[in-house]
Amino acid sequence: MSSAELSAGPENLTTLVDRSTSALKISTSTSIGSIRNITRRMHLLAMNALIEAAHAGSHGAGFSVVAQEVRGVAGEIDGLTARLGTSLGEGVATLTEAVGRLAAEARSARCVDLALNAIEIIDRNLYERTCDVRWWATDAAVVDCAADPTEEARAFASRRLGVILSSYTVYLDLWLCGLDGRVIANGRPDRFDVRGRDVRAEPWFERARRLTCGDEFAVADVGRSAGLGGAQTATYAASVREGGEAMGRPLGYLAIHFDWEPQARAVVEGVRLAADERARSRVLLLDAENRVLACSKGKGLLSERYPLRTEGATHGAYVDAGGRLVAFHATPGYETYQGLGWRGVIEQEPG
Repeated sequence: MSSAELSAGPENLTTLVDRSTSALKISTSTSIGSIRNITRRMHLLAMNALIEAAHAGSHGAGFSVVAQEVRGVAGEIDGLTARLGTSLGEGVATLTEAVGRLAAEARSARCVDLALNAIEIIDRNLYERTCDVRWWATDAAVVDCAADPTEEARAFASRRLGVILSSYTVYLDLWLCGLDGRVIANGRPDRFDVRGRDVRAEPWFERARRLTCGDEFAVADVGRSAGLGGAQTATYAASVREGGEAMGRPLGYLAIHFDWEPQARAVVEGVRLAADERARSRVLLLDAENRVLACSKGKGLLSERYPLRTEGATHGAYVDAGGRLVAFHATPGYETYQGLGWRGVIEQEPG
């Protein structure tokens, strides 16, 4: 087996051990079998010698002594090979068990790393969303429209938001809202007729109202947006302030609706599992309440609560009641984005 095969994963380590221990067992059984075959022949020779010595009478007495010694030596060899076989068998079993544990630990550690990789990718992605919303909230067209939402200002702001959307395809829509919680303008009015929509009951709006400056952002849990056709969205919001200044007087709020489902699916389906692992594995992203936000099998989205056992740890692995390996890692955050307490999880059926 090449070094490349050995580095490919714990399954190859297990295969190597299986091959080695099988070869050792064969070699051991062959060697011990050869010794036992020799001792059987020695027993036969000793027996024949005793018979011949008996026939020779007094002249065969010395020969009889030698034959008895041969029989004794053969008996000792029999005992030795029996003990040797037991000892080697126990040694092979111990080796197999030890390396099996090592392979299981390597598999667990690898899955924990994969879980971390999945949550890190989504964190980096969402960090960019926090930058986008704070930047676009200072756009002159957005600020002017929030300050004086005339029809002309609304139309211009809508066109400006549309230009942004044409370059940033990860968003479903961008909404500019007044302080009263009504949508003033949006980037895709031909697709989403939300102008005048009351969003005061939306979690992201409630959180946006508590922002103290333009450098802050608000975010709501992933959910389905009625104003966007029931699509799964992660909404980030920032306050629009007078003059586009961080400490300017609040004029309104900009909400950007991240198209969650296809982006999250790409992350969980892109985890680098081996070909033989993919069919028996499920990659998930969970929120702080263990609600399934994304799943490589496409099941339980925003409805299933995964029975994850962390026991207070940020990362780890265990085998559940069904014999499945469950590896997890909590969000480490990215740059100034601290994350939302989400976790990456790899669930894997026994191979």
